[in-house]
Amino acid sequence: MIIPVKLPAGSYKITLSRGALQRTGELVDLNRKVLIVTDSGVPASLAEAVARQCRQPVIVTVPAGEGSKSLQGFGALCQSLLDNGFTRSDCVVAVGGGVVGDLAGFAAASFMRGIDFYNIPTTLLSQVDSSVGGKTAVNFGGIKNIIGAFYQPKAVLIDPDVLATLSPRHFANGLAEAAKMALTLDVTLFELLEQGDIAENIETVIARAVACKARVVEADERETGLRRVLNFGHTIGHAIESVEGLGGLYHGECVALGMLPLCGKRSARASNARLRGSVSPPNGTATRSSCFWPPPTIKSFPAVISPWSPCRKSGSTDLKNGQARSFSAEWRRFFNERYFWAKRFGHHRRGKPRPRSCRRSLRPGAGHPR
Repeated sequence: MIIPVKLPAGSYKITLSRGALQRTGELVDLNRKVLIVTDSGVPASLAEAVARQCRQPVIVTVPAGEGSKSLQGFGALCQSLLDNGFTRSDCVVAVGGGVVGDLAGFAAASFMRGIDFYNIPTTLLSQVDSSVGGKTAVNFGGIKNIIGAFYQPKAVLIDPDVLATLSPRHFANGLAEAAKMALTLDVTLFELLEQGDIAENIETVIARAVACKARVVEADERETGLRRVLNFGHTIGHAIESVEGLGGLYHGECVALGMLPLCGKRSARASNARLRGSVSPPNGTATRSSCFWPPPTIKSFPAVISPWSPCRKSGSTDLKNGQARSFSAEWRRFFNERYFWAKRFGHHRRGKPRPRSCRRSLRPGAGHPR
């Protein structure tokens, strides 16, 4: 299946096909120097399979996790490009999840003011969301994705066969982003997630989610309006990620928690069950993350009109600037008292009351950039 992304600055194709990774050389131009970027969590055989199809491959493996998405990791890739004599006629190929795609894409966008970039996502989350749309970035100063660029890939190759290597937790992590697409843009996809056999219909899930993303990117490449709908759940989600640090909940899990309080009553029952299924306490044990477990029920959180793109019913969203108002008092109180200030100042560990100087609430629009 081919899903086109048509943009003024340059269109490209998303190829969704089983076995696509083994046919990378047929689908894109690898007859040149190719920097293949992967991470230690991705089976080495996947990057090696791509390397065998290249004329001059250079494989760089970064440590798995958000810690690699830094200026240091970015600098290491640029140094490798420089050391191996890459020119503007060469390319970068990402073989991995969202971290690898963001990091490799930013290096490709920056080296010699831009060289060709191809994305081969190997996680469900990156296949349904982050590999499409051209957002590349690294984290800096404790803020997620604060330094980066819009840089569209020349092609995206999605191979559902590689999902067989994922753990159940990583698979559920990716489904949270698929649920985001369904809640905001595609009621048919949501019904499939709610009632269908997801494993049996995984190609359909990926195809519908990617088609939603492509349609939004075509209408608003630089996120000046409609594309903000894709930030549904991310304002709270990125705040949770920042406080959690590098070893807590996964991105999709945080987004799932961020979507829960913004669902309207009509989508509450269905989305509550599906989104809760996307989050689990790490390793099933009591950890730093588990003080935020279980997430609050969403029945008490009415949908609001805000920059967080609330979802009143499956397959639709509200995005009305200038009519913003804050979260419901109940959610704001829950987040501040049980999570945000406690993690930041550590008073939950000693059972002390929250000092007045620590009282704070989230302001509309104060979330991290996606």
